[in-house]
Amino acid sequence: MLKLENVTVRYGQKTAAENISLHLTPGQWLMLCGPNGAGKSTLIRAVSQSVPYEGTIFLYGEDIRRIRSDRFARAVGVLPQHNSVGYAFTVEEIVRMGRYAHRRGLFSGPDREDEARVEQALRDTGLTALRRSSVLSLSGGELQRVFLAQVFAQDPDILVLDEPVNHLDLQYQQHIFSLITGWLQGGKRAVISVVHDLGLARRFGTGALLMHRGRCAAQGTMDEVLTPERLRAVYEMDVYGWMQGLLAPWKEE
Repeated sequence: MLKLENVTVRYGQKTAAENISLHLTPGQWLMLCGPNGAGKSTLIRAVSQSVPYEGTIFLYGEDIRRIRSDRFARAVGVLPQHNSVGYAFTVEEIVRMGRYAHRRGLFSGPDREDEARVEQALRDTGLTALRRSSVLSLSGGELQRVFLAQVFAQDPDILVLDEPVNHLDLQYQQHIFSLITGWLQGGKRAVISVVHDLGLARRFGTGALLMHRGRCAAQGTMDEVLTPERLRAVYEMDVYGWMQGLLAPWKEE
């Protein structure tokens, strides 16, 4: 579905991501892991076409540089790490914007499918009660849910997520990750996401790409990638020991 070949991103003299190659197949949830500054979000920006890059990114075998933006938007839904709104749109209006790529013409209105997708996205993200609220009145976590609902309403084949639950309470972290897991079962779909929480990565991911200083340190299944030795080399600490220590107080007597 999605394939990267030797993708490199530079910011001036700094190389943020170097010669990264990967492929995404139906049913896969690929987790991009690694410490801050490893190049994870940079790779997401390259996929979303928001930064220049060297190398090639293919969507269904076609170079995405040659794909029209509306066609790309129907296939790929992107949720960046940070979103901001300068106008008092309602929650429902922001979510409805996710359907624009599916409109038949510039002045065509929403059809029944548009309405159904918007309603489902609002329900799935727990935003139905806030649908008439101004997004300027929302908390950071609520605003993140609004933009996630927009991506769900878009109904793409591939979700590209940069820390999708970074600002959410625990109940919504669980809800959103479980929802994405269910979404993956709905057909020819796949997800690639940046996740800092390695516990969430192991619990929900089907595969991982571990990044370190802009390069791929390991790629494969969770058990192949998130080993004690590889994590120690990348994070420069005993990650397994740290995670086990955090869980110890929660064990039942």
